[in-house]
Amino acid sequence: MNNTNDQLQPIALKEWAVAVKALTEGDLMLVLRKGGIAEETRDFRLKAPRFYLMPAYEHQRPELLKAPYQDAVRQIMDKWKPGAETVEIGAIAEAVDDIEIYDRETLDKLQDFHIWTETFAEERLKWKRTKPLHLLLLRVSKLKKPLTLPMLDQYNGCKSWVSLPDDLDAPGAEPVLSDEEFNQKIDQIRGALGQPSKS
Repeated sequence: MNNTNDQLQPIALKEWAVAVKALTEGDLMLVLRKGGIAEETRDFRLKAPRFYLMPAYEHQRPELLKAPYQDAVRQIMDKWKPGAETVEIGAIAEAVDDIEIYDRETLDKLQDFHIWTETFAEERLKWKRTKPLHLLLLRVSKLKKPLTLPMLDQYNGCKSWVSLPDDLDAPGAEPVLSDEEFNQKIDQIRGALGQPSKS
């Protein structure tokens, strides 16, 4: 992912702004998704292997986050202006794995690797019980210059994916973690799940 936009489609994954911040700072390596309420299929699907990360501000609440991240979300929400005319995108991600989770036991093994409370993570698992919770392991790169886009109506709402302008001209990007750091952290997550290392 070094300094290339090859195969980077004009599509963004919406995720809580506090999670995007943690991903961009290298503190978080994964997201847990089941699809948004406004999703056309109501199921989560990985629409592209590489994509932009769009911060979302709806539904963020400190009590749904572990203690170290509660102040961060408060600071983000204090700066957020409802009805803002623009949205800033500062990172892209590559999904290096999409692991389906069906049970609480597996989810509990990830407790040390994400920012959400145990209760909230379990609620995500239980929502639409017949559908798996998708664990996306992400390699994140920070754009050298953030993109500022007009906030369109189609970006609003509880959805996983949004389409961006086709003529989007993104600057270069640098991985937030070195290859060694990234592989080490990913191996820790896979090890907790009893999966073999792929590095």
